[in-house]
Amino acid sequence: MHPMLNIAVKAARRAGQIIARASLDLDQIKVGVKQKSDFVTGVDEAAEAAILDLVREVYPTHAILAEETGANTVTGAEYQWIIDPLDGTTNFIHGFPQYAVSIAIAHKGVLTHAVVFDPNRNELFTATRGAGAYLNDKRIRVSKRAKLEEALIGTGFPYRSFDHADAYLAIFKEITRRTAGVRRPGAASLDLAWLACGRIDGFWEFGLSPWDMAAGALLIQEAGGLVSDLAGEGDYLASGNIVAGAPKIFAQLLQIIQPHCTPSLAR
Repeated sequence: MHPMLNIAVKAARRAGQIIARASLDLDQIKVGVKQKSDFVTGVDEAAEAAILDLVREVYPTHAILAEETGANTVTGAEYQWIIDPLDGTTNFIHGFPQYAVSIAIAHKGVLTHAVVFDPNRNELFTATRGAGAYLNDKRIRVSKRAKLEEALIGTGFPYRSFDHADAYLAIFKEITRRTAGVRRPGAASLDLAWLACGRIDGFWEFGLSPWDMAAGALLIQEAGGLVSDLAGEGDYLASGNIVAGAPKIFAQLLQIIQPHCTPSLAR
C-alpha cells in the first residue's frame, strides 16, 4: 500500500472508532444545524479532528479541504486532502446505519488516493490511481450489466436547495420507469463505493460538495466505471453534480438526464 494511502486508512479507522463508540449512545449527542436539513454533531467534529491531527503530523505541508473546518491552504502545496469525517450525519443521528468516513488525496488537482470506510460493516474501500480499487484488500469491479431495465440506480434527493427540484423529479420519474429500481440510502460516498463494487449499477445527484464525491469517484474509476458532470465532462467536483456508472449504464443514464438539464443546472 502506498504510504500516503496507508496514513489515510489509519485516519479513517481512527475516525470510524469515534463514530462507532458514539453510535452506542445517540441520546448523548448534541446536534447543531448548519442550514436547513444539514446537521453537525460533536461526533463529526471529533472524527475530523482525529483525521486532521494525523495528517498534519505526517504531512504538515499538505493542504486540506474538510467539511467541518473548511479549507486550509498551504502555499505551494502540491497535495490536498479532501475529507468528510462523517458522511450521512442525518442517518447517524437517527440510528440509521448508513454512513461513512471519506478521505481523498489530490496531487496537483488530480485525485490519486481514496478511502471510504463504513464502520457499521467494517468495510474499507481503497483506491490508488492506476492501481485498482479494493474492498478489504480484495479487488473490486463495477457491475457488467449493460441493460438499463436490469439496472439498480442510486441517487440522493434534494434536501438543502430545491432550485432544481422540478428537473430532478422529471429525471427521477423517467429513471424509475426505465430501470429495475432506484435507491436513496443517504450517504453519497458510500453510494459511490457501492457502485464501485457492483452493488448498484449507476448513480446521479445534484448539489454535492467535493468531500462527498472525491473518494468515491476515484474508487469507481479504478473499478472500471465512468464519472462525469451533467455535461459528460470531468468538472463534477466543482459543479457539485455527478453522474456515474458501469460503462454501458453510464451512457444510458446520461442520455436520460441531459435533456432535463437547464443551463444553470448544467454548469
